[in-house]
Amino acid sequence: MASYHQQLQQYFHAYEKEHGYLPTNLQDVAGWMIKKGHWQIREADQVKRCASDLADALRNEYRTDSRGRRYRVNHAVRGQQGTFWADLDKAPRRHMEKAFAQRRQQVVGDCVQLATDVNVYNDKNAEIEPINLVLDFTHDVEEALLAKDGDAA
Repeated sequence: MASYHQQLQQYFHAYEKEHGYLPTNLQDVAGWMIKKGHWQIREADQVKRCASDLADALRNEYRTDSRGRRYRVNHAVRGQQGTFWADLDKAPRRHMEKAFAQRRQQVVGDCVQLATDVNVYNDKNAEIEPINLVLDFTHDVEEALLAKDGDAA
């Protein structure tokens, strides 16, 4: 039996087959799935869905400190007993250490997947100039921080 994510992937590909293999807005796919009766929220999933929507809302809450720096307010730590959220302004240090370490690992994971994707693309298109991927973000981060400091001044 296919997992929920596998089912969603299958519906996405069915939509592509029906509408053409073009870049697709997921709002359009979701509307098509609901219209066709492929997706509806089960009562048992309502709490999970509400928690997911709440996590999205918390992830997107920002404040500005007294120096004009815009920062993310809420930070999550995943553990065996679930995901726990805390406000950066009130969270214990241990929570924030774990949250920052986990976010760093997410960035590393994204970079590993990006490198894999670029390598596969380059291998599949060996007849053209390969795409060069630089994963050292030191200067990018410094420049972005300087630009933000300049905007705040």
